[in-house]
Amino acid sequence: MRIAEISTPDFRQGAADADSSLQYALSQLEASIKSLERHSASLPLPDSFSSELRHVLAELSQLAPFPNSTKLFLWKLSYRIWNTCVDLSNAASTTNSSGVHRLSEEHAKLRQIAADLLFMTVDVAGIPSPEIKAGLFFYKTGLIWHDLEKFDLSNNCFEKATDIISKVEINSISDNDERKLLLDLNLARSRTAWEVSDRNLSIALLNRSKNVLFGTSENYKALANQYLMFGKILLSNDEVSGLNEASKLMNEALELCEKGLRIVKKTEDTLNLKELRLKILRFIAAAHLQSDEFESVLKCVKVLREGVGSTDHHPSLSVLAMKAWLGLGRYKEAEKELRGMVVNNGIPEGVWVSALESYFQAVGAAGAETVKGVFLGLLGRCRVNAGVAIRVVNRVVGDCAGGAEGAEVRAKVVTELVSDERVVELFSGDAAAKERTTMHALLWNCAAEHFRAKEYQISAEMFEKSLLYGPHNIENRIFRAKGFRVLCLCHLGLSQLDRAEEYINEAEKLEPNIASAFLKFKIYLQKKDHNSAIAQVQAMSSCLDFIPDFLSLSAHEAVACSSLPVATASLSHLLNFYSLGKPMPTNEVVVFRTLVTILIQDSSNDSDILRHLNRAHQRQSELGPELFFGKGEVGRRERNWFAVNAWNFGVRNGKEKNCKLCAEFFRLASEFYTITSDGEAKENDVMVGKSLVLAVSAIIADERHRKATLLETETKEAIELLDRARKILMSSSGSSGKDGDQIAAMDPNFLFIYTWSAYDLYSRLSDKGAQQLLLIKNFSSSKSCNPQHLLQIGFDASEGPRSNPEVATFALRTCLSSLLASPTPDYQSVALILRKLISVATIHKGDIDNDSVFEMYRQAYRIMVGLKEGEYPLEEAKWLAMTAWNRAALPVRLGHIDAAKKWMNIGLELATKVPGMQTYKSCMEDYVAGFEKKFHGHDNGKSRSLVVS
Repeated sequence: MRIAEISTPDFRQGAADADSSLQYALSQLEASIKSLERHSASLPLPDSFSSELRHVLAELSQLAPFPNSTKLFLWKLSYRIWNTCVDLSNAASTTNSSGVHRLSEEHAKLRQIAADLLFMTVDVAGIPSPEIKAGLFFYKTGLIWHDLEKFDLSNNCFEKATDIISKVEINSISDNDERKLLLDLNLARSRTAWEVSDRNLSIALLNRSKNVLFGTSENYKALANQYLMFGKILLSNDEVSGLNEASKLMNEALELCEKGLRIVKKTEDTLNLKELRLKILRFIAAAHLQSDEFESVLKCVKVLREGVGSTDHHPSLSVLAMKAWLGLGRYKEAEKELRGMVVNNGIPEGVWVSALESYFQAVGAAGAETVKGVFLGLLGRCRVNAGVAIRVVNRVVGDCAGGAEGAEVRAKVVTELVSDERVVELFSGDAAAKERTTMHALLWNCAAEHFRAKEYQISAEMFEKSLLYGPHNIENRIFRAKGFRVLCLCHLGLSQLDRAEEYINEAEKLEPNIASAFLKFKIYLQKKDHNSAIAQVQAMSSCLDFIPDFLSLSAHEAVACSSLPVATASLSHLLNFYSLGKPMPTNEVVVFRTLVTILIQDSSNDSDILRHLNRAHQRQSELGPELFFGKGEVGRRERNWFAVNAWNFGVRNGKEKNCKLCAEFFRLASEFYTITSDGEAKENDVMVGKSLVLAVSAIIADERHRKATLLETETKEAIELLDRARKILMSSSGSSGKDGDQIAAMDPNFLFIYTWSAYDLYSRLSDKGAQQLLLIKNFSSSKSCNPQHLLQIGFDASEGPRSNPEVATFALRTCLSSLLASPTPDYQSVALILRKLISVATIHKGDIDNDSVFEMYRQAYRIMVGLKEGEYPLEEAKWLAMTAWNRAALPVRLGHIDAAKKWMNIGLELATKVPGMQTYKSCMEDYVAGFEKKFHGHDNGKSRSLVVS
């Protein structure tokens, strides 16, 4: 506010006798002021003005005291500075569009200089109430420093003003504005002390202000407001110690109002104080509420509502009363207060929404229905908007996590609330687009929490209601499709597969993408519709946003549902993408390994396993071992996994008599064991050789199982495999001994399998007879030769269309020698070998004068000599005795007396070693005696045949 300038005598006359220094200082001061007056309000104030004026002021202070004329002139200059500052401030406020202008620090310095000029000349004569005017300058300057938060400078101004005015007798002040200045000065000092946390001084200044009220309602109101303001500050800090102090300050304010009402007489003044009194009572009630003094709150509310001539209907009263009843645990009374707010048109929406939140927070899920009823009641009065609805829903939803107290009840109330047509109508139109998005997000997030807690029914209901708040533009299709997909998931969780399929079909219509296709795949899986699931796997790749990861995910889902055919179809389809050369998320070898691992679970899948293992071997041939399997230790492990599993499948099929698959698996195992990366030594040569040997043996076994005959090309191929195996095994042994010993060093059983397989194959070729015998001789001379192996070879060589009597005889004789050399010979095997040797010799050499056959009988007799009864097989012994005797029949008929005697004698000798042949033996002896008598001395005589059966 601009202050009227003072009329003063001419400076030149008043300062005629002043010395030149004072004149110079005053002229400098006036020149600076003129420069300030010419400053444009559109430009900021430079600090040069205050520094020049402060410099001149310092010079003047050294020239004091001044004559009265000079003092008057300085007062005039001070007013010019002040009014110039006022003009600059007003101009700046006019150009500021916001209408709010904060004075600069430079501006405050200029005002401070104006006040200091008056302070130097406060004892001037000719100016009415100079102390009050000087104090006013310091008071207003202090207010500016206070706004700039320069509290030390502000306090200095207030203290100077107080010192100046204190020299004036209070009783001599009659002007109301001057009296008001005394109170305002104390209040300003109190506020500044409060800001610097000197609370004791601040309260002391307020108490001191009671002495300068002068019985005016305005002063009572101002002081009471200051007490209330400090109380509100303490109340907002929410500190226990501060609450007590806040109550004291508010009670002081209340007493001032009561005292003022007793003093003032004007109706207007009385109404203002009564209004302030009601306000103070409301804050006292709030302080009691914050201190949990609920009974005191209700007393305050009762006073406010029932006050004589000053009934209060402020909106906060219902909230205070409701919270007090809630604090006392009297929920019915609290609900009554809450419902009463619905009919009170004067209650702002922010107040009753806050009341709803407080009520629900205290009562919890039990109050959800009440909150819904109150909200819908308010909605019927058209007093709410979309933002309020969001706040209410957010409060009712609360902690929507699964398992939270009353979560199901909360969710039910929310779904009923947001599905009400009146609530939905609040969010219609473009103006509510932001609120509609917020409500959608709120419902969606809550539904997601319930979904994570596997509360699928609640989740489905809330997801469905969130669709009511989707956008109304082109994004609506995307939002609805997303909603239908999550609803599909919810019903999948509830095992309501038909409902889930309905939702995903709707989602596909709105937004056909890979997510919808995959969810449809999940539904088919859970329905156990494997054919449809496999077809859906093929359909996925046609989606525009398809990525191969979904095929891996499909395989995992199928395994989880025990749908192994679907899992294998998914991985098989995934493998097709690797040949395209595109970057893939998983190494191809991992997919093959996973696929085989799944197929292993059913033994009927061996053909498919073989097909995929062959495919894997083909891919590594195309890419190279390092690219397919990987480098270093990882690649080595992958190669070994495929090789070992091919081997194991071969073993399993061999045990199950699936000889064809067995051969294929072992041949494939040899291929995997053969694979090496650059710089690696062949570590698996032994396994390569073994796999080849077993593969050939399985080929032969398959031939016998099918009762077919290998083609010549197949035979030669098998022989080549065996030759390759022999070379690999020999090279890997690193020894220089015989072939058999080198191979046997790896595993004795494989030497027999190799020998047996090679013999069988050689027997098919006409030019391999000698090679067969050499093969068996090499085997028999090896350290690992086993009599049972020789026995089997001997029996095989003696039978069938491709028999070899030389090999059979050699194998059986060698086996017999080995058995007899044993400390505990197996006489059952010995007897079988002797019978087989006799049979082979008889078939291939005939019966006539066959010394080799006779020698076998003699050897049998020698073996039986010294054995305990029953140690040699009884039936075999009988067979030897009777066949030897019967062999004499032909020589007898032919008249070969010596040959006949030879066979009869050996037959009789053998019969003597067989228990139970006494009758036969007697007949034999009688016949021999008669034969001797008849043909004694007649070498060429005829005799009749004797056949003992």
